[in-house]
Amino acid sequence: MSLELIKQLRDETGAGINDVKKALDEAGDDMEKAREILRKMGLKLVEKKQGREASEGVIGTYIHPPGKIVAVVVLNCETDFVARNDEFKVVAHEIAKQVAAMSPVYVFSEDVPTEEVDKEKEIQKEILAKEGKSVDMIDKIVEGKIAKYFEQVCLLEQSYILNDKMKVKDLLTDATAKLGEKIEIREFARFVL
Repeated sequence: MSLELIKQLRDETGAGINDVKKALDEAGDDMEKAREILRKMGLKLVEKKQGREASEGVIGTYIHPPGKIVAVVVLNCETDFVARNDEFKVVAHEIAKQVAAMSPVYVFSEDVPTEEVDKEKEIQKEILAKEGKSVDMIDKIVEGKIAKYFEQVCLLEQSYILNDKMKVKDLLTDATAKLGEKIEIREFARFVL
């Protein structure tokens, strides 16, 4: 295991040196496998942090040129130390940019009112029935359509605009793993002139 590999992986992931060494050793110096191992380590850390209270944070903003769309996000963390961290502030700004671009309505899929979900299901069922789909197929297709609906209206379920291979919730998971604290979106707003 070379010092260059350790430094490169540490710079890329922000993980601690011991975790980087452990991941590289476990992966046999394969950088891709080591990244995956570190990500899994980070997910375990995130799970441990979920019960904690995140009462500190920042307000992230983004103004889309020429100033006709503004997004504001309240991003919480556990300590003032992390709230003042530049990386944390960048995450808040990036989420505000996501809100400006994608215009979500809710933070979580659980926030979507049951009536709204039921109405969307009925609309999709009617469309599929008119297309001549069988009853068995309709139910399966509708579940997929509802998942797609959540991807449109729920911020955490949306594809991240700067990396479509991840969702916004993955961005938060990565930030939690990197910064070592629970990070959550408390609320957001989008204004259009």
